[in-house]
Amino acid sequence: METLGNLLSFVRSAEAGSFSAAARRLGLTPAAVSRNVAQLEANLGVRLFQRSTRKLTLTEAGERFLANVGSGLESVQAAIADVAGNAGEPAGTLRLSAAPGFARDFLLPLMPEFLKQYPAVTPEWHVDNRQVDLIADGFDAAIGGGIELAQGVVARAIAPAHLILVASKEYLSAHQRIRHIEELATLDHLAMRSVQTGKVRSWMLQGPDGQRAPLELTPRLLVNDPQALCQCARLGLGVALLAVPDVLPYLRDGTLERVLPGWHVDAGQIYLYFSSQKLLPAKTRAFVDFLVGQARLDEWATRLDARIEKSKSYDL
Repeated sequence: METLGNLLSFVRSAEAGSFSAAARRLGLTPAAVSRNVAQLEANLGVRLFQRSTRKLTLTEAGERFLANVGSGLESVQAAIADVAGNAGEPAGTLRLSAAPGFARDFLLPLMPEFLKQYPAVTPEWHVDNRQVDLIADGFDAAIGGGIELAQGVVARAIAPAHLILVASKEYLSAHQRIRHIEELATLDHLAMRSVQTGKVRSWMLQGPDGQRAPLELTPRLLVNDPQALCQCARLGLGVALLAVPDVLPYLRDGTLERVLPGWHVDAGQIYLYFSSQKLLPAKTRAFVDFLVGQARLDEWATRLDARIEKSKSYDL
């Protein structure tokens, strides 16, 4: 397929009779226009112009090509102008993907303000723990971590992805409180089996002074969903390693407490994924700018950082 730039360079050069005049109309250099036309000729395998020091003259093949492509090119330009003219109005269905817990507590609460600002946009949320293929699955944006950066997708970090050890107040009251990482094995361990791999993932805990210790404990109970794991911890069944966003509400109301508060797992970042195309649809650009701004305003980078000591209230 020929590029629009090559075709425009050819048509404007034919109309003006010179590369220089065409370049002025297109806002390019004469060399760029000449290069575009030469590329078009090479791709088509025919000479479109007879060149001289004074002017350009269409060959017979060039005349036929101009007659065939001219009207179609004008239609394409009109279509582009129409889309560009409406690009500033975010509108349409916006397909979004996020994990259930993060969507419930951090993303959906932003929707009243988003809908107020962009009444013509209809967000369609898909809340699921699976990792989506942004392009193949037809999503405009996704929020999470660990999504493969396929061609055409970019990731923008919005908060740290830290995991912490938690247990219910009742469970910790019934067991001797531990102060050292070596004592963790004395408590019941709750674990999650990966939906993608079917395995229990091994994690590396990081201490307050840079210490590192692998979390390798025999599970007392297994589930395959982070919300179910969190519920098991709240029911007093043992200690669970969970993402900070999943447990913040329960740390706030006191039903869960951190175990070994100085330790955490650094799982990277929570990202906002979207297309890397330069001209994003207005609805997607509006959401990206809105979410990044809200994440900054609500200080997600600080609130979700397990290394920063929080008040006992864990205000959200």
